[in-house]
Amino acid sequence: MTILNDISSLSQDGIEDIEKLTLRWLTQATLDFGFEAHEIFYYSPDKVKDIAEDITRDIVDRLAGYNISCRIFGTVDYKKARYIILPNQIVRQALFVDSKAEKSNANATLQITQTSLEIRQKRSGKEIREQGGLPAIYTHEGKQFLSSTLFLHYHYDDDGDKRHLLNDIIVCCVPNGMLQDRYNPTSEEGFWKAGRNAPSRGEDFRVRVSFNKLRERASWRVQKIRFDSENKTLSFTWQD
Repeated sequence: MTILNDISSLSQDGIEDIEKLTLRWLTQATLDFGFEAHEIFYYSPDKVKDIAEDITRDIVDRLAGYNISCRIFGTVDYKKARYIILPNQIVRQALFVDSKAEKSNANATLQITQTSLEIRQKRSGKEIREQGGLPAIYTHEGKQFLSSTLFLHYHYDDDGDKRHLLNDIIVCCVPNGMLQDRYNPTSEEGFWKAGRNAPSRGEDFRVRVSFNKLRERASWRVQKIRFDSENKTLSFTWQD
């Protein structure tokens, strides 16, 4: 068994397989964490953003796999270099996992530095093309890694006592930039929504992932884990 040194030689189906495998791992790690995520959200006095980041780190630290001893840089809560063991080869992966905590479960906000895709969309009738700041192939000391961006989206509400009730966690995998033609070939075909940024005020470009639009292109890329507060249980069915 050999290590793949030229990541660009991966087929698009091969990239999809690696991203699907990674999403399965992260989803299972979240399921293993169980109802504890709901309890932490409810009892922690911290801001929801900080709570989400803490839970994500705890979850991903339990993620099984083969880590590589090198530092990966990126503007996400968790980044790790790993080996992906496939039946016929080994692929180096730069894993990027971020946390989103919002009161909407329809979409999630991404920074431009958290994707390797070029953002192709229309805003106010104007076509926009904004290149993501993450390389599709991450390079460290001459070695290539496949960049994989995933995030945990914590959908919550507040109760009358100003406590946070976690309704569900959406586990999402954003396509690698080498899958541009499959997922966002034009400004008319994609899964993006306008982000909450005001160029007139000099705010950094942001974009939102529409979960429904991404599901339409590949339903497996968006998985939802639901929490039952009354019975202190969670429910989940893998969407393929």
